[in-house]
Amino acid sequence: MDGASDAVSRFNALRNTVFGGLDRRSLWRRLPVGALVAAVVIPLVGCDTGPNLWFQKRASACPRPQAAQGVSGQFNQQQQEIRALRQGGFHGDFFAQLELARRYEGQRSVDKNLEDPVEAAVWYAMALANAGGYAPIAAYERRGHNEPTALSRFDDCRAFERRSAYGALDRLLSRMSTEEREKVRNRVIYVLSTQGADGFRVLARIHDGFFGPYGEPSDNLQAIEAYGSPKRPGAPAALDLFRRNDVDAYLYNYLAVQTGDVSAYVMLKDFERSSPQRAAYGGFVETKAKRWIPPYEFYPPESPESGVPHSDEADQSGEAREAAEARLNELPFIHIGEALAYLRVISAPVSDEKSLSTNDAQTFQAMIGRPATGRLSAIEKVRVMQYAAVNGSSKAQLVLAVMYSEGVGVPRDYARAYHWYEEAERQGSAEAKYAMSTFFSLGLQGVADQDRAKAVVYQLDGALSGFKPSAWRLQQLLAQVSRPPRPAAERGGRPYIERDYR
Repeated sequence: MDGASDAVSRFNALRNTVFGGLDRRSLWRRLPVGALVAAVVIPLVGCDTGPNLWFQKRASACPRPQAAQGVSGQFNQQQQEIRALRQGGFHGDFFAQLELARRYEGQRSVDKNLEDPVEAAVWYAMALANAGGYAPIAAYERRGHNEPTALSRFDDCRAFERRSAYGALDRLLSRMSTEEREKVRNRVIYVLSTQGADGFRVLARIHDGFFGPYGEPSDNLQAIEAYGSPKRPGAPAALDLFRRNDVDAYLYNYLAVQTGDVSAYVMLKDFERSSPQRAAYGGFVETKAKRWIPPYEFYPPESPESGVPHSDEADQSGEAREAAEARLNELPFIHIGEALAYLRVISAPVSDEKSLSTNDAQTFQAMIGRPATGRLSAIEKVRVMQYAAVNGSSKAQLVLAVMYSEGVGVPRDYARAYHWYEEAERQGSAEAKYAMSTFFSLGLQGVADQDRAKAVVYQLDGALSGFKPSAWRLQQLLAQVSRPPRPAAERGGRPYIERDYR
């Protein structure tokens, strides 16, 4: 009886929603008896056989905010709309993420120039991982005698959107190569990592087998349907984008805690208590977390065929970042000038910012999808160094490593500093070899284990490459090694040759 009464209540709710203020008695007189019977029987059947039948008859796409709808196919208008949508998407707007996915999928004829399956898949995945798409708003509105009389249409349309997103993402991924899927995965990880503790928690849930495929509750209907059944295909390609892994789930929970978020600490402790095996990963994960860096320096600086760049709209605020940007004047402008020349924005390096023309600044701003102000902001100067570094300039890689080491322009991050020193060293930078020798000599912040043998190797390589500070250190080292052994009394009783690796 409970199922029947619930179905009748839902039918009454639907009737009230659809027919609104029409006179009920006259309306019922107009309906044939067969329609009345079907209206009651169909909900009874649909309620017991699965989430699809009843749901599909009353759900549709959610209305879009006006700003997301887009009314013009003109290029400038399109570029402005995409930039606004990316701002919303980076900051967790569920509907902006959906709209971005559809734009990049080229669903409208005016968006065919934007068509980019990888980017479309990124934003479908972001929407599926967004709690704004599945967190319940209100299952019922109650009116008198605690009887449910109107279903929450907003919950319904979001569920419809998520089901459609699962299907679209699965369709896109099933047509991609392994390399393209890796791009999608890395871009999602990067965007979420820019959201701080909230983003890391989402990544932890995505990798945690106790949650749905995209971090939703395990009993979420769209997640259940994505797994499929013998009678209904699921979304296997969408399920395969992120593999469940306790170590990665622990890692992202740990990274959330490192942001200083208190609730992240509580969730990490809950995670550790959920399984004895999980708690045992602690030491390994801590070491891994200290060396973790996002998959990208900033959003992939590609030049799409559409001409509308994939701009990075990550939140650039925060005390650490503001303090780092305040020190940017410590970076000689010649380095920025050389990076701009490497990127062919200008024909030759300039050592003074005043020598950079308005047109030159606007050219670079257009490359990374920033507003064309004609004057480089602090974050854009940082982007110059990052862009040149990711495009292979060993000089920019070295400068960027120093910036991360010292907290100039970017928050101090020894893991990223080590990464860029290593990249520069691979290209033969003698200065980078010198820096790497310091990392291994000291064993810095858990990023590089103390390994004095490696330090000596890097010092030798740097010296042979002609870097004077390293050559001087090598001379000091050789002088220490070549000294005759001192009496044990002078060495404090230590039975080996004393070597100064400082």
